[in-house]
Amino acid sequence: MSTFDPDALECLAAIVEEGGFERAAQRLSITQSAVSQRLRALEAQVGTVLIVRSRPLKPTSAGQLLLKHTKMLRLLRADLERDLKELAPSSLGGAREEERISIAINADSIATWALPALTELAQQGLPMEIIHDDQNFTHEWLREGQVLGCVTTLKQALRGCKVEPLGAMQYIAVATPEFAQKRLGLRDGAADKEAPPALTQYNFRDVPFIAFNRKDELPVDFVSKAFGLKRVTLNQLFVPSSEGMVRAVLAGWGVSVVPRLLAQGLIDGNQLVNVAPSYTLPIQLYWHCWNLESEVLDALTAALKQSAAQSLVP
Repeated sequence: MSTFDPDALECLAAIVEEGGFERAAQRLSITQSAVSQRLRALEAQVGTVLIVRSRPLKPTSAGQLLLKHTKMLRLLRADLERDLKELAPSSLGGAREEERISIAINADSIATWALPALTELAQQGLPMEIIHDDQNFTHEWLREGQVLGCVTTLKQALRGCKVEPLGAMQYIAVATPEFAQKRLGLRDGAADKEAPPALTQYNFRDVPFIAFNRKDELPVDFVSKAFGLKRVTLNQLFVPSSEGMVRAVLAGWGVSVVPRLLAQGLIDGNQLVNVAPSYTLPIQLYWHCWNLESEVLDALTAALKQSAAQSLVP
């Protein structure tokens, strides 16, 4: 079997991760011509094209395999770094830029429980890169070999990977008290004028919902399951940030379905209200990672499981 030049493999990874030859050259501190030469040499060795010259650049199937191999080599180096630091703590410098350990985590987990889980590893010097995506799509990054682990809603383990259940993230529908009173309050002539403003199957179409992006299915799922409806169409605004969605709600933009972990403090402080208190949407999360013997992977898995156990619902 051929032995691949580690510098050429890291060059391929840099092109994909940085999205182009110029940025890859800047990251590797070499010329753009050298980047092209390394890629051509690697393609000649493999015997096929490794990069699709599109916008954005994409790896071919062969390129994805070599990208996954490169990240496995990074993981081995990270394991070696940890072992050597235990034997000779002062003998090693900081990790290089190209040795980052990449994982994919959904934005709501990043905004709530995941970062505390990774703090100690970051302080120990583990060179991490966190890629965010919708929880229903993070596993595609793992499937393509672009990360070594992911937090996702997928229950079944991917090929060559192992899976650990983390718990359920609870989602609730929130708005400001003023918005709820104005837009969700009972109309004149309603039977119970003392009833608090609430989202119902009759008025959800009258208000804007704030979603993360067009991939975000949580608002539709929430309304569908809360009211037993098969087909739901919402008037949606998009704010691609978990914390940004909450700020948009506080500014009176509309209703949003957000993690209880993000909203509970604001509800306790009377800044937000739960506009559907009789329903909570649980989203089960899982940690997937490559099925390899690795101290780094074991440490990541243990840290995420411990933090999830403290924050998520079993």
